[in-house]
Amino acid sequence: MAIQDTLNLRRLITPANLRALAAPLLIIMILSMMVLPLPVFLLDVFFTFNIAVSVMVMLVAMYTRKPLEFSAFPIVLLVTTLLRLSLNVASTRIVLLNGHAGSGAAGKVIEAFGQFLVGGNTAIGIVVFIILTVINFVVITKGAGRIAEVSARFTLDAMPGKQMAIDADLNAGLIDEKTAKQRRKEVSQESDFFGAMDGASKFVRGDAMAGILILLINIIGGLFIGVAQHDMAFGDAAHTYTILTIGDGLVAQIPSLIISVAAGLVVSRVGDETDIGAQIVTQVFSNPRVLTLTAAIIGTLGLIPGMPNMVFILLASALGWLAWIRHKHAAGAEESAPTPEARAAADIQAVEAQEASWNDVTPVDVLGLEVGYRLIPMVDKNQEGELLRRIRGLRKKFAQDVGFLASPVHIRDNLELKPNAYRITLKGVEIGNGEAFPGQSMAINPGRVVGPLPGRATTDPAFGLQAYWIDPPQREQAHALGYTVVDASTVIATHLNHLILTHAAELLGRQETQALLDHIGRESPKLIEELVPKLLTVSTVQRVLQNLLGEEVNIRDMRTIIEVLAENAPRSQDPNELTNRVREALGRAILQDLFPGNAEVQVMTLEPGLERLLLQAMSAGGEGAIEPGLADALLNQTAQLAQRQESIGLPPVLLVPTPLRALLSRFLRRAVPALKVIANSEIPESRTIRVTDMVGAAR
Repeated sequence: MAIQDTLNLRRLITPANLRALAAPLLIIMILSMMVLPLPVFLLDVFFTFNIAVSVMVMLVAMYTRKPLEFSAFPIVLLVTTLLRLSLNVASTRIVLLNGHAGSGAAGKVIEAFGQFLVGGNTAIGIVVFIILTVINFVVITKGAGRIAEVSARFTLDAMPGKQMAIDADLNAGLIDEKTAKQRRKEVSQESDFFGAMDGASKFVRGDAMAGILILLINIIGGLFIGVAQHDMAFGDAAHTYTILTIGDGLVAQIPSLIISVAAGLVVSRVGDETDIGAQIVTQVFSNPRVLTLTAAIIGTLGLIPGMPNMVFILLASALGWLAWIRHKHAAGAEESAPTPEARAAADIQAVEAQEASWNDVTPVDVLGLEVGYRLIPMVDKNQEGELLRRIRGLRKKFAQDVGFLASPVHIRDNLELKPNAYRITLKGVEIGNGEAFPGQSMAINPGRVVGPLPGRATTDPAFGLQAYWIDPPQREQAHALGYTVVDASTVIATHLNHLILTHAAELLGRQETQALLDHIGRESPKLIEELVPKLLTVSTVQRVLQNLLGEEVNIRDMRTIIEVLAENAPRSQDPNELTNRVREALGRAILQDLFPGNAEVQVMTLEPGLERLLLQAMSAGGEGAIEPGLADALLNQTAQLAQRQESIGLPPVLLVPTPLRALLSRFLRRAVPALKVIANSEIPESRTIRVTDMVGAAR
């Protein structure tokens, strides 16, 4: 039985259980110090422990790269404040009980702070204590509390914008669901952290006020006890108890000041993910011009008669030496890095040294991204370019949403472009361009911002929205005003994604079509064997799929597409006719994208007279010949009604008879790109239709 009890005890005493018990035991120990008397030696130990903890907390705050890395700081602030107050209560008990025995009655730590640090002078001790308290209470704690309060408010106001940015990245395929959940969690934790820091700063403020009250209580109470109970002379009692009280106050106030500084360091962090030391050295002491001017000013002051010349000149010399070192380092870096012109000349010389061969004839890239030299780090694999990862995610997301694997994006630098410019090409032809500024962010106006934003005005290259290029310190302000803020790599990736989706039909070449058929054939070999090449050629299948993609219909349901083609191919080889049959089979999916769920299908239709006129033109001229005046009126009214549909939150959809669908879709696509033209035969019988407007009706 004893052996079993020992084994059970060993199972309970594990590192995990001990860590779980550490916090409750520490709190109980701190609270017990307020009630139970402590020996002088233990009081010295706890005072020393309090100083060590405060120094450790400040160093952790300095090496923290982001506030959330020290998310336990509000709890640490509460525990350290409670520890100081408990030590104040315990030391007050000992000072009042044993203070008549001399300055060493309350322990060596209090004696050292009372005698050594202030020289045993009560007036100096009181002044030093008051100064430390004012610095802690009025300057550091108040400033840190204000920063935490403002940060909490702006972080809370910026949460909707940050959530929208996360959802936008997720929808664009730039991040996966796991990363999105992690980023949402960080946004929530950031808001909770600054809110907790706003409240926790009140602990330090209350601790400073408690220190002043304890100082007065110890001095007044010590005088009364020393004179009334221990028959001490008033002067001796005043000197002894004041020194003890000052030592007690300083030994508690100095750790409090250190913790307040740590709180200020944590909540005032802004910028990149580096520790405070590296950030200060990089941003303050890295510019040789600043160091040179400072050395010149200090050196000039040192030459003025009556000034401490040696000190000023010595400091000016040190700054001048540091400026020279920084300037030499910057010059060496510039010399080692070849200029764009030098790189171009070297490339030309290398080409001239070789004979021409068939290797010089390179095929045109299907998809290309060319960047200026300042954007190269974003696409450099050796520098872990963020844009490379995003492009891989875009290609995967495109394959999942559209239904085929597009060609890889070939990235190269182009010295003919501006340093911050990029352009996107399709089969060697430019289809989009823009500028991006690494280190800055684009604040995009989604249409409901609450105020202006300072920055470099620009336009979102993907959707043409008003935007600004801003610096990192302005991100929180932009979020609070309702802007959607994205970094430079996301701007390029979103633009590329938009263009890939827009030109999906052109990306589906013969090779991609064959690869898609081979992929389907591995799962349903008989289905593919029956269609290609017995009934249709790969070229015809490609044309049908391109027709679907050109009208933004995805081809993920390839099984249905192949079955419909196999069924209708014996009767018609016309790609346009086959496209109509496939669209009818995919009608449910087409409507699902436009009107999710079982929502009512709210569409525009043609006025019956206009519909008959167009049908007659179709039957008379094959492709149909519309009188120019009627064509202009049709385009203008359709554009107006489509804009009205979008303004009330509905997709612009025009419902027409099946014979007119292909003609009107091609005719209206250029003038109204967002318009979707669907045929009556494409709507399932289970869906309810409601007509919102009629094109051609009298107004």
